[in-house]
Formats: sequence, C-alpha cells, structure tokens
Amino acid sequence: MPLISLTAADGFRLQAYRTGPQDADRALVVTQEIFGVNRHIRKLCDDFAAAGYAVIAPQLFDRAERNVELGYDAADLARGRELRGKIDAGKTVLDVLAAAAALPRQAKRGIVGYCWGGTVAWHGATRTSAFSASVGWYGGGVAAAKDEVPNCPTQLHFGETDASIPMSDVEAIRAARKEVEVFVYMGAGHGFGCDERGSYVAKDAALAQERTLAFFAKHLG
Repeated sequence: MPLISLTAADGFRLQAYRTGPQDADRALVVTQEIFGVNRHIRKLCDDFAAAGYAVIAPQLFDRAERNVELGYDAADLARGRELRGKIDAGKTVLDVLAAAAALPRQAKRGIVGYCWGGTVAWHGATRTSAFSASVGWYGGGVAAAKDEVPNCPTQLHFGETDASIPMSDVEAIRAARKEVEVFVYMGAGHGFGCDERGSYVAKDAALAQERTLAFFAKHLG
C-alpha cells in the first residue's frame, strides 16, 4: 500500500494513503469514516485518482492508534466510535492541513469525506482556507457546526432515513447555510455510498458521486 508520512503543525507524524497522478492540476484530501483508511476508503481514493485527481487520505486515527483498518460489523463499529472519541477535532484539522500541504503544489485542492470524515470535510471548509471546494457525505457533526461559515463552495449529501442524522438536522443546515448545496436521497440510510455496508444503495451512491465529481470539476477546474 503506497503510504507516505505527514507531519502536522504540532509536530505529530501520521501516515497517509497516496494515489493518483502527481502532475495533476486538481487534487483531493479524502477523509475517512470511523473505520480507518480501510479497503473502502482506498477504493474511493483510487476512483478519484482514475478521474485524474492526485489524492491523499490521512490516517486520522493515528493520534489514537496507528494503522487502524476496521470492517463494518458491530464490534468494529464500537471500536471505531471508541477511537473517534479519543481524538480532538482541532488536531484532526491539523492533520488535514498536513495532507493538503503534501498534495502537488500546482494543483487546486478540494476535500471530500464520509461519515466522520464528512464532518471533518466541513471543518476543512469552515476552519481552514486550504481548499477551493468541499464535499461531505452523511457527516453527523455538520448540524452542530452549522453556524460556521465555509470558506469555499460546499456540497453535502444525506440519506433520508439516516438514524443518526434526522431530517430536522438537515433542514437546520439548509436554513443556516443557504449557500451550501444540500442533497437528500429518499429512502437511503447512513453509509448509503459504501458497497461493503448493508445500507448501500447503488443508484444513490452513483448519483451522489456524479454530483460530487461535477462539483469538483466546476470548482477545481
């Protein structure tokens, strides 16, 4: 696996998955679910690489435990939640900035995240000026940070039946952040974009990815 080492502003060293053409003129930081930079996240990175992006996915769990790679059963879900609870959001922003700095210098940079990473991508938009576009898929913490103002164009994706993100949260985000594109997928639950989860919905995943790629094409060139 092509891992690289990153150094955050506080001196912490973490690893990251890197793929895609290093001479690309557009690049992405991909932020993980609570299951680590696992096979699913690496596949997403490879898909973006195939679309012409230089990609880095920082191992955000390294601050709690290194080289975590989990599946999607109940035990791994509990373990992922435990690890996430040990990590300070401010430190995660530092790790995202380290990943952005390691992308090709000539490239316009975006950030895209899933589950926990969807919230991290929101923070990348609101708490940094490192990105020209941000996309979050089913980020459960976005509603709590809805009053934060994105510094770049931002797009969000949610499943209508997501047990952890009620539609009242989505409507609150829409009301607070009218400049943000928000898409809801009727009948879809949390993790609808992950083909390793029981909640996977192929047509919704494909549509959300189409919208994601079009958004980045518009704002990253």
